[in-house]
Amino acid sequence: MRLLVLIAAAAAASAQPAVVPAAKLTGFPFQDESLQYSIKWPSGLALGEATFTAHKDGSAGWSLQVALNAAVPGFPVKDSFRSRATADLCSLEFDRTYGHGSKASREKIEFDQPNHRATRTTMLPANGGKTEMQVSSCAKDAVAFVYFMRREMGQGRVAQPDTVYFGGGYSASLRYTGEGKMKDAVVDHVIGSVKGPGSSFTVEIDFARDAARTPLIIKLPLPVGAVTAELVR
Repeated sequence: MRLLVLIAAAAAASAQPAVVPAAKLTGFPFQDESLQYSIKWPSGLALGEATFTAHKDGSAGWSLQVALNAAVPGFPVKDSFRSRATADLCSLEFDRTYGHGSKASREKIEFDQPNHRATRTTMLPANGGKTEMQVSSCAKDAVAFVYFMRREMGQGRVAQPDTVYFGGGYSASLRYTGEGKMKDAVVDHVIGSVKGPGSSFTVEIDFARDAARTPLIIKLPLPVGAVTAELVR
């Protein structure tokens, strides 16, 4: 009888579904991340590449970087944007370096979040001076806002309109336009409208429906015209 009970118990156990460990969440905001994009003209001609990098700085927050290198004939574009932000993606420091054709500049914004102040310093051209700005609570530079937007998408909502800092303050608002398809995968399409002191433009992003809400295609304007950045990892 005891043998029959043991056999029955073993049979019942083998009939239960195996316990499968939960899939490990990858990408931002769960782990460090590095994404590589191919920059193309609307015709499909490749111009260069862009990289988006996120590094978790312990419990202190995030180090974020966007680098763009486009070999446009007669007008090379080489930009680098670095952001340090808290765990809540409130900006601490933003460093912008770019070269457009023969023009080059570099500037830094240091954020004093507790006092709602920021200091913008121009290093190139030399002796560009400093500007003091009053900022809102948890002010975000342009790079930190991109990652904040992804985190909000991952939680099922679109980031609310805000002022983002890319040199001066720019008004940014997002509009979700619905589902789309890319290579048999469903994506979410968002249009961002950005307006600053002397310019306005739009950016379009197709987000994957993964936990990280990875941007798959980004349509953005450059001084030489509108281009598309397509994820190649």
